Amino acid sequence: MPQGHTDLGADDGIRTRDPHLGKVMLYQLSHVRAHLGCDQNCSRSCRSRKLRTRVSPGSGFTLIQVETWLGYRRNMTVAAQHDSIPYDTDIAQAAALMADPTRAAMLRALMSDRPLAAGELARLAGVSAATASFHLAKLLEGNMIAVARQGRHRYYRLAGHEVAAALEAVGLISPALPVRSLRQSREAVALAEARTCYDHLAGKAGVGLLDALLKSKSLIRTDDGDSASTRFAVTGAGASTLASFGINVLEVRRSRRRFAGQCIDWTQRRGHLNGALAAAITARLLELGWIARGARRRSVVITAAGAQGLADTFGQCWPQGDDPPGTPR
Repeated sequence: MPQGHTDLGADDGIRTRDPHLGKVMLYQLSHVRAHLGCDQNCSRSCRSRKLRTRVSPGSGFTLIQVETWLGYRRNMTVAAQHDSIPYDTDIAQAAALMADPTRAAMLRALMSDRPLAAGELARLAGVSAATASFHLAKLLEGNMIAVARQGRHRYYRLAGHEVAAALEAVGLISPALPVRSLRQSREAVALAEARTCYDHLAGKAGVGLLDALLKSKSLIRTDDGDSASTRFAVTGAGASTLASFGINVLEVRRSRRRFAGQCIDWTQRRGHLNGALAAAITARLLELGWIARGARRRSVVITAAGAQGLADTFGQCWPQGDDPPGTPR
C-alpha cells in the first residue's frame, strides 16, 4: 500500500500506512463513526468510498480527513432529557413580553395585586378591547399572568410574586416615564410615598418600615450586603413584636416563598422588605385598617390609626415631624 494512502478493508476497518513508523495502522470504522457523530448504519456505498489522509509534519501521526460528502452528520443532536439540569434561562422570551408598551402598561397595572378585568386593562393601556385580548393571550401563554372566571367575567392578575420582583428590578434600570399631566404628577407623588409592590408595602412607607424593624432589632441582616440578594432573620424580640401584631412567624416560615429579603425600591433607590414576611405584614396592615387602598393606581394611604399603630408597634417609620407617607393632603 502506498505511503499515506488509506482505504477500507473487508473487516470494516480503515488501513493506513504511517510513513514515519513503517507500520500499517488499522482504525475501526465504528470508532470513526462514533467520533463523527454518525448515528445510523452506513450503506455499502458509504463504506466503499475512500478516506483521505495526510501526515502531520513532525508528529509521527497520520491524520484522517473525512470528506463531508461521505454522508456522516457534521452536527450531533443530543436528545433532550426530562431530568437534565437546565443549561441557562432564556431571558429573551420574558423580556420580549415586557418590551411591548401595551403589555408593559398592563403588567404595571397588575402590580397592585388586585385582579382586573380585560376592559379595565384595555382602558389603562389605552387600547381597544380586541387589542387588549390579543396582548392578554400573549401574557397568558408566557405565564406572566393568570386568569380567573367569575360568572361571565374574566379577571387577570400577575402569575406570582416572581413576576412582580422581575418588573420591580427592570424598573431600576429603566428611564422614568415623562409626566405630561397634573393627574400623572399627583399619581407619581402618591406612588413614591406609599404603594404596594405586588403584595408588600413599598415607597417611602416600605423603606421606613424596614428601617424601623432594623433599628428596633426586630430584624437583623444575615449578610453584609445591601442589595436584592440580602436576607433578614427575625430576632427573639422581633418574634414577640410580630406576635403581638398578629403574625405567627413559624407559620409564615412554612411558605415555600423566600422568608424575608429586600427589593431595591425604584422610587427611593433603597431597600424595602419583601418575601413571605412582608406579604404577611402588609395583609395585616390592611386587615387592621392601618393602611387603605388609595384612589390612584397601586397607591395606599396610611390612616391616622395606622400612623399611631405603626409607631407604637415597630417604632418611628418616618422622620419626626413629617406626615406619614400616603397621608391625604
